[in-house]
Amino acid sequence: MILAAGQGTRMKSPLPKVLHHAAGAPLVAWAIEAARDAGADDIVLVVGHAREAVIDAVRARFGDAVRFAIQTEQRGTADAVRAGMGAVRDDVTEVVITYGDVPCVPAEALAQLSALRASQKALLSLITTEVDDPTGYGRIIRDGRGRPVAIREHKDCTPEERKVRSVNPGLYAVDRAFLALALGSISSDNAQGEFYLTDLVALAARASKDGAVAELPWEAASLRGVNDRAELAAVEATLYARIADRHRRAGSTLGAGCFIDRDVTLEPGATLGPGVVLRGRTRVAAGASIDVGCVLEDAVIASGATLKPYCVVTKSEVGVAASIGPFAHLRPESVVEQGAHVGNFVELKKTRLGPGAKANHLAYLGDGVVGAKANIGAGTIFCNYDGFQKHTTTIGEGAFIGSNSSLVAPITIGRDAYVGSGSVVTKDVPDEALAVGRARQENKLGYGARLRARLTAAKQALLSAATPPKPGQ
Repeated sequence: MILAAGQGTRMKSPLPKVLHHAAGAPLVAWAIEAARDAGADDIVLVVGHAREAVIDAVRARFGDAVRFAIQTEQRGTADAVRAGMGAVRDDVTEVVITYGDVPCVPAEALAQLSALRASQKALLSLITTEVDDPTGYGRIIRDGRGRPVAIREHKDCTPEERKVRSVNPGLYAVDRAFLALALGSISSDNAQGEFYLTDLVALAARASKDGAVAELPWEAASLRGVNDRAELAAVEATLYARIADRHRRAGSTLGAGCFIDRDVTLEPGATLGPGVVLRGRTRVAAGASIDVGCVLEDAVIASGATLKPYCVVTKSEVGVAASIGPFAHLRPESVVEQGAHVGNFVELKKTRLGPGAKANHLAYLGDGVVGAKANIGAGTIFCNYDGFQKHTTTIGEGAFIGSNSSLVAPITIGRDAYVGSGSVVTKDVPDEALAVGRARQENKLGYGARLRARLTAAKQALLSAATPPKPGQ
């Protein structure tokens, strides 16, 4: 059972807290994935504030794998679990309780929590941790043998109890029959006037003196929840570090400061330079090399491809042994096929660059199809937009487009054709033809000296007009 009904007012956002993203996924998605990976047979998400948005987002990602229960009023964690119990299947014997705003909790912690309760035949098991500053946390109250017998919320603690550094992150595995019974015994007689789920521990301790409560200590960094944007940034840093470490241990080389989203696929043997950002569902094959500062989103990078520094690739594909950059921009629906080159300050948009084709310098190729081994000169532009519609430019295999050419779409340049540098081409060019579309050059002998004299005189006149006269003049 994942509790995700709170408003999250400290986020200062119209977006429900559990839908804020960390490392490329909503907070609640991390909690659901952890539950699934821990082996949960059934997942119930308790929703409340902005529940339609939360339900829609979860269904879009997980389909019918998650069921929902509604907490109509936010009256505390025990009230949220009461709401969730109505959705728990009749055959369930244990309920593991976690939260939609604790994205760093690993599946191993939830699995071990359940296994511990079973091995000790306890009514309840809980995770505990120690922190240097326990302010705001519920304190673990122990008996003379050091066993947990109660949890005291911070506002209800005595001054002596507030010194306790052993705290409750709120994660439990509970016998289903005991949980159903205990929820009816929890009152709101406390400083907050809420129904605290933490009262379960005292109820379990009273129900059975021996083995009622089992404790699983865990390191604090993985248990941190999110209440505001600063804490969101902190848990995201933890998640990014964890993802990077996993990929390094799997056999990829990652420079410092790489940020890889959770849904990215990075095959062992890939190489990422410092500061590379991989977003969305980007896939990078073994043997690909992505140099410093590149940003990729929903991109597919094939084996042996090279992205030089500071390239941006969005919803596009880079083929085997292709070369991109530096400072290249592949906008959505672009495909760079095997061995093709896209050089510095070249932008592609919805364009396919065929095998071995090259556009090495300062070009814009929008809505185009470029044949194998064609060469696109520096400064070439596909003029694809007429102010109302986009049109396609087609370049045949082996064609050569001279520098600073403008190809006005819709247009087709034939196989092995040539376009002279500086041309504006508005008509189709047949195979193996030469197209030249520019004004004829004319040289006027001696005109340079006369032009220079005229321009110099004009400049002197401007300077004289801007200079005020001296006194007496």
